Amino acid sequence: MATPENSPAPPRDRFADLQIHRGVLQAIADVGYESPTAIQAATIPALMAGSDVVGLAQTGTGKTAAFAIPLLSKIDVTSTTTQALVLAPTRELALQVAEAVSRYGAHLPQLNVLPIYGGSSYARQLSGLKRGAQVVVGTPGRVIDHLERGTLDLSRVDYLVLDEADEMLAMGFAQEVERILSETPEYKQVALFSATMPRAIRKITAKYLHDPLEVASEAKAGAAENISQRYIQVAGPRKMDALTRILEVEQFEAMVVFVRTKQATEQVAERLRARGFSAAAINGDIPQVQRERTITALREGGIDILVATDVAARGLDVDRISYVLNYDIPHDAESYVHRIGRTGRAGRSGNALLFVSPRERHLLQAIEKATRQTLAQVELPTVEDVNAQRVARFADSITHALARPGVQLFRKLVEDYEREHDVPMADIAAALAVQSHDGEAFLMAPEPPPKREKNSPNDRRSLREKPRRGRAFTTYRVAVGKRHKIGPGAIVGAIANEGGLHRSDFGQITIGPDFSLVELPAQLPRATLKKLGQTRISGVLINLRPHSGKPRRKRIG
Repeated sequence: MATPENSPAPPRDRFADLQIHRGVLQAIADVGYESPTAIQAATIPALMAGSDVVGLAQTGTGKTAAFAIPLLSKIDVTSTTTQALVLAPTRELALQVAEAVSRYGAHLPQLNVLPIYGGSSYARQLSGLKRGAQVVVGTPGRVIDHLERGTLDLSRVDYLVLDEADEMLAMGFAQEVERILSETPEYKQVALFSATMPRAIRKITAKYLHDPLEVASEAKAGAAENISQRYIQVAGPRKMDALTRILEVEQFEAMVVFVRTKQATEQVAERLRARGFSAAAINGDIPQVQRERTITALREGGIDILVATDVAARGLDVDRISYVLNYDIPHDAESYVHRIGRTGRAGRSGNALLFVSPRERHLLQAIEKATRQTLAQVELPTVEDVNAQRVARFADSITHALARPGVQLFRKLVEDYEREHDVPMADIAAALAVQSHDGEAFLMAPEPPPKREKNSPNDRRSLREKPRRGRAFTTYRVAVGKRHKIGPGAIVGAIANEGGLHRSDFGQITIGPDFSLVELPAQLPRATLKKLGQTRISGVLINLRPHSGKPRRKRIG
């Protein structure tokens, strides 16, 4: 096997030096890539020169571009035959690679890139194959299916890529990979990428590759150095408040929020949406079509925050992701490294923040030991920090609005109002600002001083109007319960945001099988009740109304 020293072309500092097709070079500039990563600089010249390549590279090093750029520079787009096949272990990675290849080939006319993988419609794949696709990206199982159906012809394949080959073999695809390789021409260019090089990979390399050049992207035991890693100590019940403050104060383009459970993805995303943030959830139960639609929205700016589990985020590669927030701390360092690897991709800088409760300090220490990096502790943004950002955004919104069409019309209307009603211009502007916020509080209220409460076991007074902290509470019934898979946090989040309430406005919350009981201030304004009448939790109308039945004894939350 050749060594990097025998590379057909030495690494270059710019893509323009790598003899890349002009259209592909333009697409690279469009996506903002300026210089190749180490794996790209070593791999692209070798593949452009016609050599087979074995690349030792971890996810996030830019290996997709390393094989896609030379592949696209050499295929014949005037022919509809399948000239390149990329094999990937999972449908998520297959879809990700296909999207990346399409992006790098955006300026190649008549280019068709077709992903084929399990869980997707056969009809769409058959139609794409019949129409003709120069590049097919697929999982081994589905590629075999099409070979057996006679709908995929690999006899004209000139370029074959095995991506994450070790993962494919670990998943039991060894026979499928060998079968697929046997269906391709003997003389073709092969690129194999793997994070590790076990004996089975060496066997495939010796059998199917011709004097390959081996290139390596130096693996790191820890997380990428271009990712700023910090943590905040925050107790579980305060996580949502902490997350909201982070979102208001920190700068980011797109963010992935990691939680441990599928249910938590839905709950956190719903509570963020109730607070006005553009958020969506992905987990293992979400259909593939919806998952693809959600990731496309994240990539194109339709949403800014993705709430995900570890499994659901595998293969996620979106350039906009500049921030990863670990809402729930992972139980192992490997998961932590994979999580924060969703940002800081291919040499970009990224931010990673970890929420740690006092009981989870041992998990933080384990992560720091395994990654050989010390996470910097930072403080939660204060109410003053949040309000300063709100004021700054308000000023910016005025600046932007002054440049928009229609300002002259509204200026005249305001001047007419000022003259007719003898009201100062500043008061009119303030009234319009209040109107635009629809009664919602503009500034965050100062935090109340912490108070400890002790409920007397001899207190037999009705839950319907129980004085607490000097005020009366009434028990209300909401039409969601355990069967809707909701917890107290979802109820508090929805009602607080829709009704403009504070956490201190909530008393006991009792979750029943089909409905729940929640204590709220006895004298709620009519406008608040009207808003809460239209509130939904997990898509269910809560139908808030005073509870007239006997109080339940069990307390949750």
